[in-house]
Amino acid sequence: QEQVVESGGGLVEAGGSLRLSCVASPRSLSIADMAWSRQAPGKEREFVARINWISGSTNYADDVNGRFTISKDNAKNTVFLDMKSLTPEDKAIYCCNAAPIFGREIWGRGTQVTVSS
Repeated sequence: QEQVVESGGGLVEAGGSLRLSCVASPRSLSIADMAWSRQAPGKEREFVARINWISGSTNYADDVNGRFTISKDNAKNTVFLDMKSLTPEDKAIYCCNAAPIFGREIWGRGTQVTVSS
């Protein structure tokens, strides 16, 4: 069964850092790219960052650029999101998705990030 599972969320103080992880399975899944999105309470889901699985090229939403870094471990089918200088506005459920070369995107259930002021 194709799936992605996020981990690493939690409670952090404003100005702090957190690392999220997302593992895509099965290991044989041919991935084109993986991305993170987030949904804050009462708001629409918004794009955060994306990484191309082959080239490693990345792109970010404007409000996280310079604070968040997306990276990957191809051998483990894992994508990371390193977040620093967190603010209460970053509080959200962070979801990972994998875009296979063939087939539909695969979404995880998300991991909660809470930033205290």
